[in-house]
Amino acid sequence: MNTLVTASSVAAACAGVVAYGAVHPRAQIFGPTVCRTNSARKLAITFDDGPNPAMTPQLLDLLERYGALATFFVIGKYAEECAALVRETARRGHVVANHTLTHPNLFWRAPAAIQDEMRQTQDAIAAATGATAKWFRPPYGFRNPWVVKTAAQLGMRTAMWSLIPGDWTPQPAEKLIGRLEPIARRAQKNISSESAAGDVLCLHDGGHRALNADRTHTLKALGHWLPRWREAGLEFVTIEEAVTAPAT
Repeated sequence: MNTLVTASSVAAACAGVVAYGAVHPRAQIFGPTVCRTNSARKLAITFDDGPNPAMTPQLLDLLERYGALATFFVIGKYAEECAALVRETARRGHVVANHTLTHPNLFWRAPAAIQDEMRQTQDAIAAATGATAKWFRPPYGFRNPWVVKTAAQLGMRTAMWSLIPGDWTPQPAEKLIGRLEPIARRAQKNISSESAAGDVLCLHDGGHRALNADRTHTLKALGHWLPRWREAGLEFVTIEEAVTAPAT
């Protein structure tokens, strides 16, 4: 009986470790990821699941209005369909990054399939912008032992997040505005600290199931917070800038 109990306990513990490594944004078990900026003054705004003709152009205009650069993790099949939009995103100074070709759950995928999802997206991004992506984000944040390793083999670092407010679901803009409040609170608390890290915010400009997803609530919430974050002393950075020399 004791042997059976011990074996069950070990199995449960192992399953817990695997689940943590696969899902938790700060987990490093399956390889190194970036989930915070290196300065409390830096806010890295990121978008998943685009490009989205119904929303991405409006977001680009909003970001430009406040001098904000961001990172767009694009789905390869949409990047192929909307190459001009991907090209415009890069032209405006934003980072275009890899979010796989079809947005699968990579936890259940074998190494060859993972590589194929990433490589085809690299090809789509290169066709649109003239350069391959240097950053990758796994769909749903799910990883297995091959995901981060495969991204590195293709020349990409893996980015996660510190805040993901769930804007992929329809909701009033006021609700999403409330869910973004922790960024302002942490900025007020930590911005004077030389050792505190900053937030990587994961939002969505598109929807992985189809083009033209309605993300009006995301647009309105950002319109509310961008001037307030700037007034709080935050600097809007790309994921690449998030890990370079700290802000001054």
